[in-house]
Amino acid sequence: MDKIWLKSYPPGVPAEINAGEFASLADLFEKSVAKFAARTAYVNMGKSISYQELDELSRQFAGYLQGELGLAPGARVALMMPNCLQYPIAMFAILRAGYVVVNVNPLYTARELAHQLGDAGCEAIVIMENFAHTLQEVLSHTKIRHVVVTGLGDLLGFPKSLIVNLVVRHVKKMVPAWDLPGHVGFREALSKGRGHALKPVRLTHDDLAYLQYTGGTTGVAKGAMLTHGNIVSNLQQAHAWIGPYVKEGEEVIVTALPLYHIFSLTANCLTFLKIGAVNVLITNPRDIPAFVAEMARQPFTIITGVNTLFNALLNNAEFAKLDFSRLKVALGGGMAVQQAVADRWKALTGKPLAEAYGLTETSPAVCINPLNLPEFNHSIGLPISSTDISLRDDDGYEVALGLPGELCVKGPQVMKGYYNRPEDTARAFTHDGYLRTGDVATIDADGFVRIVDRKKDMILVSGFNVYPNEVEDVVAGHPGVMEVAALGVPDEHSGEAVKIFVVRKDPSLTAEALIAHCREGLTGYKVPRFVEFRDELPKSNVGKILRRVLRDA
Repeated sequence: MDKIWLKSYPPGVPAEINAGEFASLADLFEKSVAKFAARTAYVNMGKSISYQELDELSRQFAGYLQGELGLAPGARVALMMPNCLQYPIAMFAILRAGYVVVNVNPLYTARELAHQLGDAGCEAIVIMENFAHTLQEVLSHTKIRHVVVTGLGDLLGFPKSLIVNLVVRHVKKMVPAWDLPGHVGFREALSKGRGHALKPVRLTHDDLAYLQYTGGTTGVAKGAMLTHGNIVSNLQQAHAWIGPYVKEGEEVIVTALPLYHIFSLTANCLTFLKIGAVNVLITNPRDIPAFVAEMARQPFTIITGVNTLFNALLNNAEFAKLDFSRLKVALGGGMAVQQAVADRWKALTGKPLAEAYGLTETSPAVCINPLNLPEFNHSIGLPISSTDISLRDDDGYEVALGLPGELCVKGPQVMKGYYNRPEDTARAFTHDGYLRTGDVATIDADGFVRIVDRKKDMILVSGFNVYPNEVEDVVAGHPGVMEVAALGVPDEHSGEAVKIFVVRKDPSLTAEALIAHCREGLTGYKVPRFVEFRDELPKSNVGKILRRVLRDA
């Protein structure tokens, strides 16, 4: 497809990026911490650390991984924490030491955690103590040999660290009992790491940086292999897009989305590392009053989020009292931005809410709306610099301009493939090397792309992917269930919610019992919100349950 979108690029946004500016993410990190050494890098729960401190602390933790644990180059190290200071310190240490980051959702159930740790072959994990009990359940079934445990307040300084950990453990009782023999505390690991010099590792764009897990139509989470080149390219693409609107060393970005999510990881953590921004980490964005209070203390200039987050902020009375005079960019991704939310945001803040689109497999950004647009436009924007797209029909042929087709993507940000899944990787790409997104889209004469449907059965709950087969597998494990089908239904709060259609084996089975069963095997956002019992489910002539019939009913 001709790059018709280039004519709609804002002034100052290039058609191509220079991915070769940085040899690796470690190279980017070391240049940024040197350039912005005296500037604040992260703020969390009232504690700030400078870029120089970030350099020193990550160097210490890298020394621990290399010198104390003796991990071999390319070893997989898992991170299982919410947004806190420990997260970027550990993550950058892993990358600098030449290892691979495996991001883990802290809310995973034991079943989900066992699969991901096992599939990735993780040898070490850094985990918040709140979730250590889950690891305890599965540790013996993994290759994990080293466990580093941290408390939420560990890096907040005396006496706040003691107070926060006391409240979390004993007042709010947020830390279930756990026992992980041989574990090491995060501060102890830093102390031990001081005795080991960081051994420089030569990394290239071809080296693996992240195994970033995403679901699939089979319901089995797959590790997208994202190289240093993929991520460097995407942060360069993101920086090219925002470059005309931001200034080095002057921005303050609010990071409420979890850093283990690819959107927040690349857009917030890495892109803004390059320009020396202050990154305000929000540990619990569900606590909207505390979130808004933190925003009141910070003169923020950038915020990213999902539609549900922006909506929740707009429904908080104190949020309306904030000073938005310094706000430059508000970017929504992960799920569709709703017109009503965008309109309210613009009316309150005076700045438009720009929608972006991406996938785990594309590191993630594919399209972003121009940041100089005055109003919300219902599109996911324009393909970003150095990105090609093609809209294909079911036979793989490109469709005519204006007609719907599957959105297919090619660019330096597209993953290397799925880890240890060559067949899935082959299915994910077209014969000429485009990644199939599974989303049906149109493109207009000015190059703006609009999503019209999802080819996949994937359900999008507050920006997180939920795959029907995974839900169905857990539901079917209940002895009272004969058949089940799961699909997404509209929800004003989360975009979509999970609904299951069930044929009962046990006539006394209730919806409440089924939902309780699901909570034992699924992360909260995957748990069905609605249950409908039926005498039978529609099927094809070969016996396959027809979700589309249920959806259209």
